[in-house]
Amino acid sequence: MDNFQDRIIIFDTTLRDGEQSPGATLNVEEKLEIAHALSRLGVDVIEAGFAFASPGDFEAVEKIASQVGTEDGPVICSLARAIKADIKAAAEALAPAAKGRIHTFISTSDIHLEYQLKKSRAEVLDIATEMVAYAKSFMDDVEFSPMDAVRTDSEYLYQVLEAAIAAGATTINIPDTVGYTTPSEFGALIKGICDNVPNIDRAVVSVHGHNDLGLAVANFLEAIKNGARQLECTINGIGERAGNAALEELVMALHVRRQYFNPFLGRPAESTEPLTNIDTQQIYKTSRLVSNRTGVIVQPNKAIVGANAFAHESGIHQDGVLKNKLTYEIMDAQSIGLVDNQQIIMGKHSGRNAFRTRLGELGFELSETDLNKAFVRFKEVADKKKEISDWDLEAIVSDEIRQPPELFRLELVQVSCGDRSRPTATVTLRTPEGEELTDAAIGTGPVDAIYKAINRVTNIPNQLIEFSVQSVTAGIDAIGEVTIRLRYKDRVYSGRAANTDIIVASARAYIKALNRLYAALQQEEKVAAQVAI
Repeated sequence: MDNFQDRIIIFDTTLRDGEQSPGATLNVEEKLEIAHALSRLGVDVIEAGFAFASPGDFEAVEKIASQVGTEDGPVICSLARAIKADIKAAAEALAPAAKGRIHTFISTSDIHLEYQLKKSRAEVLDIATEMVAYAKSFMDDVEFSPMDAVRTDSEYLYQVLEAAIAAGATTINIPDTVGYTTPSEFGALIKGICDNVPNIDRAVVSVHGHNDLGLAVANFLEAIKNGARQLECTINGIGERAGNAALEELVMALHVRRQYFNPFLGRPAESTEPLTNIDTQQIYKTSRLVSNRTGVIVQPNKAIVGANAFAHESGIHQDGVLKNKLTYEIMDAQSIGLVDNQQIIMGKHSGRNAFRTRLGELGFELSETDLNKAFVRFKEVADKKKEISDWDLEAIVSDEIRQPPELFRLELVQVSCGDRSRPTATVTLRTPEGEELTDAAIGTGPVDAIYKAINRVTNIPNQLIEFSVQSVTAGIDAIGEVTIRLRYKDRVYSGRAANTDIIVASARAYIKALNRLYAALQQEEKVAAQVAI
């Protein structure tokens, strides 16, 4: 990739670091779907995964490289530790991409060297140099990250970066791995690197940061002012612990305040040219897609894409917005792809063509088979509701079409409860082998009873760690959306379902989470069997 200095490169790591959010595990097809959306969004680089981590990750990187990594598409990247096996796996998975990048890393802070790597500074310097050169032997585009750079001694950091660039690194990424730094400190670190690494002009300076103190976006914006030209971020800010810097916040900050940032990129302040290649009107669609597939709900007051981001309840604010939106809105909702379409009212009399058209406007591209399935479900919901909102349509498509492998299928759920009775649930499931099994259980409430009955049928060990219900829209006839998280050993699996009956939605969400867990257990058994052979 060229050494851009007058625009910002957007490196999206939703499929790698973002997937490390507890419960956000994605299967290969879901990753591929999101990768296509990221390409439409206009990101420059997609970090598709960690190819060496698992057969599933390798397959995902390879498929994305093949289907999304076209000549006119984004660079496809795979993470790799500074280990030959990791780097070789990354190169093999990225082989189908027109433009591939190996992103290799090793810790450089003294605390990581002492307690994690148990190596000296000299040893790490040698490893970094050797492994960057090894990655370079596979492809020209190589990125190097000194993990925990923020807590690394500056002089040693300069030395490692200089050696990595000399060995062939074309991008140098400075990660705030633990989300510790503040804007002024981070800006000073980037400036110090630009001023003290002799060959820094041969590489793009990138930043990666976590949001543990809520400062990731602010840190990145300060880094831009001091020479950073690539931002590593995720959709909705998902990621390890408190998450990563949010792509939508960074892009819109640069969009709304470009006159402020223009001079830092050598442009006239009055320039109206975009600072990134992002198609901002794809932001909302992409945000909803990632939320639906990962099961990670976007909080209502989330900047840019939250449900309340363009809502006004204060009378003074409402009066101002009605007179002129600029009084209280610094950006137009349409700029991120939010469209208030009142021309087509969806209801039980709506036809297939109107349904297809509205889904297309919302960013859904369905096959004829999926469209038919979704349309049948739409008609069922429309019989119960007077009007179907865009939020309802999204919930219908997500619940009916975008599902994890349907290993166990819910055939029937029936509950009996009340203030003078013991909550009892009966469920019938179809097993992966096609057998129908029915069982019943008593619980502390109807949902607890359902889950106990399902557990009796499936016999899959798990711990329920989260159960949440939210209304998709307002009104007594609103669709209820249930999100479930299950833990098994050290992994978390999520399930999400929507229905006008929250009892049914609760059962479906639980089955989806269990299917993800069951599929993972099957994959582990398959890998173990291959190793044994």
